[in-house]
Amino acid sequence: MDINNKIAIVTGSSKGIGLATSKMLLENGAKVAGWSRGKTEIDHPNFVNIKADVRDYESVKNAVNATKDHFGSHASILINNAGLGWEGYLEAFDHEKWKNMFSTNVDSIFYTSQLCLPEMRENREGHIINISSIAGLTGIRGMAGYCATKFAVRGLSHSLFKEVRDYGVKVTCIYPGSVNTHFFDEIDSVTTNENMMKPTDIAETIVQSLQTSPNYHQVDIEVRPLMPKGPK
Repeated sequence: MDINNKIAIVTGSSKGIGLATSKMLLENGAKVAGWSRGKTEIDHPNFVNIKADVRDYESVKNAVNATKDHFGSHASILINNAGLGWEGYLEAFDHEKWKNMFSTNVDSIFYTSQLCLPEMRENREGHIINISSIAGLTGIRGMAGYCATKFAVRGLSHSLFKEVRDYGVKVTCIYPGSVNTHFFDEIDSVTTNENMMKPTDIAETIVQSLQTSPNYHQVDIEVRPLMPKGPK
């Protein structure tokens, strides 16, 4: 897709991967609606910050309409980046945290995709990119709840791409390893460090995937830091 002048929605745009992706899309000529509960610090003529709680269907619906109203057309690109996670053994895991993770990490993708897909399908052009995690490929001790949400993102993505591929709509799932973001603020067992990937690394992967030719489809992309513990 030639993303110049294309409208993109990025959820969780206020920091980390979402912020880096929003900036990189703008650098490549896209028009970006950054959805976040807080303020996204981007000052650009082709950027609009829309307040949205992706856990809530009505909030997502309002954000989709606000995006159309601002740019005058529908989004051709949807980056489902919003996510959160807590660690803890399943036996003692907090019920509200469990529900919050599923609402944020999984339900939000259902809501955004369902609302954006009809026009993508009608126009036979669109690309949905879902950010999963290495935790969506393998179980991790003490992270059962988070892994469950990211495995769900994988299953949703694989099924959805088979539903919409014949209409020229792509669905790509990205599985990052450790990225130096605020995600780990809530994970006591992990400390961010310079050997992790950078948010811009993931943003580059997203933009490169978007810019592929129409009949070329990257279904799964797994990315990891080359030397997670640094050079020997």
